[in-house]
Amino acid sequence: MLVLGSHVSLKGDDMYLGSVEEALSYGATAMMVYTGAPQNTIRKPMSSMKIKEAFELMKSSGLDMNHVVVHAPYIINLCNPDIEKRNFAIEFLTKEVERTHQMGVTQMVLHPGSAVGGNREEAIVWIAEGINQIIKNTPHANVRIALETMAGKGNEVGKTFEELKAIIDRVDVQERVSVCLDTCHVHDAGYNVHDFDQLIELFDSIVGKHKISVIHVNDSKNESGARKDRHENIGFGHIGFDSLLRVIYHKDFQDIPKILETPYVEEKAPYKLEINMIKNKQFDPLLQDNLKNNIE
Repeated sequence: MLVLGSHVSLKGDDMYLGSVEEALSYGATAMMVYTGAPQNTIRKPMSSMKIKEAFELMKSSGLDMNHVVVHAPYIINLCNPDIEKRNFAIEFLTKEVERTHQMGVTQMVLHPGSAVGGNREEAIVWIAEGINQIIKNTPHANVRIALETMAGKGNEVGKTFEELKAIIDRVDVQERVSVCLDTCHVHDAGYNVHDFDQLIELFDSIVGKHKISVIHVNDSKNESGARKDRHENIGFGHIGFDSLLRVIYHKDFQDIPKILETPYVEEKAPYKLEINMIKNKQFDPLLQDNLKNNIE
């Protein structure tokens, strides 16, 4: 089975139930969701999330809980030089892991952080210390923290496989840490996604490919190495449809969630059309035009 879905929203009265309904409307077999707004730390009580109803719909529709992913908000930085802000990040991410656990999800994707002061080695130590504390705070939660590969914009940590390894090696409980490989990010960081077998061979030699637990599938608006992190619809960017198809159908990652985070087209979600295109293994050059013209 193709394990493929997209980011879905968590809003309105239906909350988590609505997220599942949205994923199913795209023909998805996986999904990724926030536990609240990604741009702030305000969170609604778990009692309002409609978790039981979401579980029932997943069960009746065959959506596997192992194929659901939570993404932590972007604004949290575990390597801020301000110790009070780092402590707040640890406290908030502890709550995010708790919420993820209550939602029945077993992995939470996290941007490692930004080395605000420019000292990347120090930042790596702080990130690992933060992750260790979060894990200690949640011993009962079967939730992995999946560190995302980053594009290298600004002072982002995690733009190289070596930086991810340096963080992971400092984590005490190895089964609680993994990697989310983002195709746009690694492309923008300068890795060759067109030869995905070679890329994975390199990753395996540094980190270990068994650590990859989720893949974000995005095309890129940028040339390789641009370090800009600008996603594009599947097949419309510099990575291209055929290269991304090889990622999605790669034999080593058939059972893990592949998640689309491609941009909306004139405020319209592209995911149903992109998923159909991927299932058919045939690029549709009219996909963006069809979205603009409300053609499905």
